[in-house]
Amino acid sequence: MLQRLTHLPREARDTLFLLAVIAWVILPQVERLPLWCSAMAAVVLLWRGHIAVQGQSLPARWWLLGLLALASAATWWSYKTLLGRDAGVTLIVVLLTLKTLEMRARRDAFVIFFLGFFTMLSNFFFSQSLLTAAAMLVALLGLLTALVNAHMPVGRPPLLQAAKTAGWMALLGAPIMTVLFMLFPRIAPLWGLPGDAMSGRSGLSGQMQVGSIASLALDDSIAMRIRFDGQPPTQTDLYFRGPVLSSFDGREWRALRSSFPARYQLGADLQVQGSPVNYQVTLAANNRPWLIVLDATPTKPEIAGYTPTMGPDLQWLTDQPMSDLVRYRATSYPQFRHGPTRLAVGLQDYVDLPSGFNPRTLQLAAEMRRSPELANAQTPQLVDAVMQRLRTGGYTYTLEPGVYGTHTADEFWFDRKAGFCEHIASSFVLLMRALDVPARVVTGYQGGQVNNVDGFWTVRQSDAHAWAEVWVAGQGWVRVDPTSAVSPGRTGTVVRLLPPQNVFTQALNTVSPGFAINLRAIWEATNNRWNQWVLNYSQSKQMDLLRNLGFDAPSWEDLSYVLIALVVLASSVGALWTLWERYHQDPWLRLLHRAQTQMRKAGWTVAPQDTPRQLASTLQTHASADPRSAAAAAWLLRLEAWRYAPQAPATLAALRRECRQLPWPIRLP
Repeated sequence: MLQRLTHLPREARDTLFLLAVIAWVILPQVERLPLWCSAMAAVVLLWRGHIAVQGQSLPARWWLLGLLALASAATWWSYKTLLGRDAGVTLIVVLLTLKTLEMRARRDAFVIFFLGFFTMLSNFFFSQSLLTAAAMLVALLGLLTALVNAHMPVGRPPLLQAAKTAGWMALLGAPIMTVLFMLFPRIAPLWGLPGDAMSGRSGLSGQMQVGSIASLALDDSIAMRIRFDGQPPTQTDLYFRGPVLSSFDGREWRALRSSFPARYQLGADLQVQGSPVNYQVTLAANNRPWLIVLDATPTKPEIAGYTPTMGPDLQWLTDQPMSDLVRYRATSYPQFRHGPTRLAVGLQDYVDLPSGFNPRTLQLAAEMRRSPELANAQTPQLVDAVMQRLRTGGYTYTLEPGVYGTHTADEFWFDRKAGFCEHIASSFVLLMRALDVPARVVTGYQGGQVNNVDGFWTVRQSDAHAWAEVWVAGQGWVRVDPTSAVSPGRTGTVVRLLPPQNVFTQALNTVSPGFAINLRAIWEATNNRWNQWVLNYSQSKQMDLLRNLGFDAPSWEDLSYVLIALVVLASSVGALWTLWERYHQDPWLRLLHRAQTQMRKAGWTVAPQDTPRQLASTLQTHASADPRSAAAAAWLLRLEAWRYAPQAPATLAALRRECRQLPWPIRLP
């Protein structure tokens, strides 16, 4: 089989190479394309490869029209539209593969090349990771190789020769692309194409069902990276605030929708103290409008292209969902107080409980209130009593507590006694409300791990966490993490509940656990550099570059001037290079070319390949009628002698002067 492939005609060989490149371009899209689209693409490419190997004729046009109609109907069925990012990418993949079935001439191949370039770029609509960029660089070189190969003359030039030419083309174009990337004005981060509104992203949600955050613990992807300017806070202070959930309908927690008039609703009333913590966050795209910041952040985070605002629950929101990787700076104070210090009407929203749910939890609260030691207890004593129950009641922290039913708090407190952080936080808040203590659930991330390669703190989706806040008279809202009573290692160290590992990871950890950890740290640090310097090369960095070039107050006009100046400079360098190359070209050939030009102007018929002796012979036929012909012929023979005689009768400089002074004879009729 291999021998047969090596002896295929050039057309079949080139077709198979192009099909392999197309398959590589489409491969990263497979997990996002509908199953039918991936299957159709694979079948069409295999079909076209079979046609090339067997030398069969291409299918009739009605086949293509039928497949296109079928693909269009399937796209509509999958997305209920033919427009938008997902539907558009699906159609372009279908068109690219179907076009290979009508590749009869070089013109058809060129259409496929440029469809391939567009499909290659569409990969960046979904992911701009370093791995995706590396895969698309290989695809780019493959398409360039196929394009160069299509321009080569007939015969069987090796693909390696075309690949070398394509590599040099890409290498020569790299400086131009780098300059355009750094200086071309931009109004958003790279590939700032808004994601489709319905495309879900992994991460925190605006509502919480008991068990939903546990699913995030199975996601080991990176939620954000943080670089602290100085000493980072302790592990127990690393609470990154996300959505605050205060309304419970018996099954799901949601953000508060108060029924009180605005004048009775609670404000933030934030008061900070102690030393600030300055840091920079690189937040992964989540298609959500909230900024994840360290508790608590009184000042507006610095983020380009968005307008953040802080709500009364200290959560920072932006004016639009963040569908791209974003970077921002923030200043937080781990020591803070917020909320009203005295009883207020709005606190009633935080003690409301839905009727008909968790009757045993309500009974437990009543029994606690009737006990002598808690009959007149204040909120701190009630919190301590509940936390003590969590410590000593046999409760466990687990990712697999089983499926909870209707009365989630009852099941946690009395039946299962096992749960993830949201099981514990939700049950704690419901019990506190049953004790007539205002309480609410806060979601976000807790902890993280420093990458020793680049010094960035990495916070993963598996670090998603839920904790509680209770209202204490004279203090306002106070953070209480009931999970720390069940599993102190969850918030005090970097201990996490890890999802099951795959076979490769288990084998690598068995051989060398340290090597696996170091390899992962190096990869994540490299990917972080890609995110910092490429994906987040924003307007501010462009302006910083101009400041480094000496501009005091850079603007878009200055950026345009620098770009134009570099274009002019590059053009001038190219022109000078051309002149230098012409000057250092073989001076004898240039002098012969000048003689040929003069003879053509004089009316002589001269071929480009004529030698000086042939030109002299042509002139000598008219030497008897025109003495100038004899002089010109003698000059041409001296030119030939300078090149080939052991001892030239004249120098090249002298021959050049004679050429300028020589009266070239006009051809007589």
